[in-house]
Amino acid sequence: MDVQVAPLRAWDDFFPGSDRFARPDFKDISKWNNRVVSNLLYYQTNYLMVAAAVVSIVGFLSPLNMLIGGTVVVLVFMGFVWVSHNKDILRRLKKQYPTTFVVVIMLSSYFLISYLGDVMVFMLGITLPLLLMFVHASLRLRNIKNKLENKMEGIGLKKTPMGIILDALEQQEDSINKLADYISKVKE
Repeated sequence: MDVQVAPLRAWDDFFPGSDRFARPDFKDISKWNNRVVSNLLYYQTNYLMVAAAVVSIVGFLSPLNMLIGGTVVVLVFMGFVWVSHNKDILRRLKKQYPTTFVVVIMLSSYFLISYLGDVMVFMLGITLPLLLMFVHASLRLRNIKNKLENKMEGIGLKKTPMGIILDALEQQEDSINKLADYISKVKE
């Protein structure tokens, strides 16, 4: 698979004033999920830069514990994804409740790390970047230009690192899935 890096978005687009942020509609989980997935795909390189900065700082302060924590989280994530692909009930649960699935992965990682290393490294180096990404993706409003670019890049973004992770969690933006299905039917 040819993995591509998504473009780095302008920082004034990524984090402008408070007029581009709003609380999501908690009553419409599907709409909120689409906003989060769309923002995760669109700003993925910006999120990677922010996460890399946080991980670097924590890793510099405690490199061995950061390595242990990162390894545990990756192994637990891969284990849960593998199990959910082999068990239909877990696959449905993962698709319907993606946040619960991620929370279970993080709690499992937390308990394993508490036995192996420093819990504060886990909290600061792994959970903090994920929390920052989720909060930004939940609160960030999109303008017309961003929506159009995301739709145009949608199929190509499936081959980006965030696209691969979202595919593993079976969380794709609905319109991207519809477009991909349509294109595959046209090719046949």
